[in-house]
Amino acid sequence: MASKSPDKSIIKRALEGDQRAFSQILNRYRGSIFSLIYKMVHNKEETEDLVQEAFIKAFSSLSSFNEEYAFSTWLYKIAINNCIDHFRKKRLKTFSIDSPIESKDGTIKREFSDTTFSADRPLLSKEKSNLIEEAIEKLPEKYRISIVLRHNEDKSYDEISKILDIPLGTVKARIFRAREMLKKQLKGKLRS
Repeated sequence: MASKSPDKSIIKRALEGDQRAFSQILNRYRGSIFSLIYKMVHNKEETEDLVQEAFIKAFSSLSSFNEEYAFSTWLYKIAINNCIDHFRKKRLKTFSIDSPIESKDGTIKREFSDTTFSADRPLLSKEKSNLIEEAIEKLPEKYRISIVLRHNEDKSYDEISKILDIPLGTVKARIFRAREMLKKQLKGKLRS
């Protein structure tokens, strides 16, 4: 990320109505915001929409930005809050495909053949990554966001604390708990 001082002058120009300053902010941060949101949403079209919404919200409340903090942290916080709102609106009722189905004739258990197995090492690596991503997706929202920020976005505990506006101890506890849940979910599923 860029340092605070160049951001200050760009933000000042943007607040004065300089359209090029808005473009500079967008160009500077769009990639990292897109990456962050995509890692949580896993859908390119939804990510595009959420990135656009995040920047609209940021630009409309730019005057409330406190220059004592890093602009990137403020922007990440807006993007994450936008994602959280999106997840809350989208929350769907789900069911397991492994669960038996009750019918008037009794219980039906479905079986699905495994068509993804291959002896090729690159495919196994991809399978391992997919298992980890799926396990992360199953984490409760507050743990998933914390683990994505720490391991996918390489944010420090302090940065995560500022982005999520929670105490440092809570960040550490969430990441510890998320790792424990992931170990439990992935136990016996990952091959070395």
